[in-house]
Amino acid sequence: MNIFPSKNPEKIIPARIQPFFSIIITTYNRADILKKAFNSLLAQTEKDWEAIIIDDESSDDTYKLVHPYLKANAAFRYYRNIHSGEAMSKNKGINMATGKFVSFLDSDDEYNPEHLHSRKAILLQDPSIKFLYGGVYIIGNQYVPDRFDHNKMIHLSECVIGGTFFIERNTLIQLKGFRKIALGTDADLYERAMQAGISMKEIRLPTYIYHRENEDSITNMMIRQNSDLEVIYTNINTE
Repeated sequence: MNIFPSKNPEKIIPARIQPFFSIIITTYNRADILKKAFNSLLAQTEKDWEAIIIDDESSDDTYKLVHPYLKANAAFRYYRNIHSGEAMSKNKGINMATGKFVSFLDSDDEYNPEHLHSRKAILLQDPSIKFLYGGVYIIGNQYVPDRFDHNKMIHLSECVIGGTFFIERNTLIQLKGFRKIALGTDADLYERAMQAGISMKEIRLPTYIYHRENEDSITNMMIRQNSDLEVIYTNINTE
């Protein structure tokens, strides 16, 4: 069952052939930096992917920037969401995904050109893997607040980074996607996958480029904006 409204139907038509990867890019008022993420995806040596852009009701020129990519490349798909936050926007993307594996690209980050190729090789070599993670190059501040104690800072080497996740779509549906919590949505998903006995593998090849040098990076914005610790299960389509 499609949970999306009927508006913009031309922008959510499923791909005819299942791609190997669905890359979900959620964005909110990031028009000034989106090109870096998009162009790094276009530069991938691996071409078997679709890109699903979830615009969380931006008020800037996001669609104006996205439109040329939609016109030039059928692999790009766009949906303008009612503002609901990053976790729910990612879940919208998961519902729309047609690829075998789902991954993520934050709007202020980028991929090394070999990122998708290297991950696909591992996943094809061992079909039992349902959740691949790890392999990040960090630019900027390498410390974040502990999700259990916001007054304590921990190094990112102690964290899992959601942009590095490659998760079988059916597994994401089984896990009910992301939960909306103040901090640690990626760690929460990772821990629930471990508890569910999902077959997982860590890779250390640092091909996901994580930008944290700017004050308005996604992580820094989330830290400033989130103060409500209530856990809300988001609407993942399980039918």
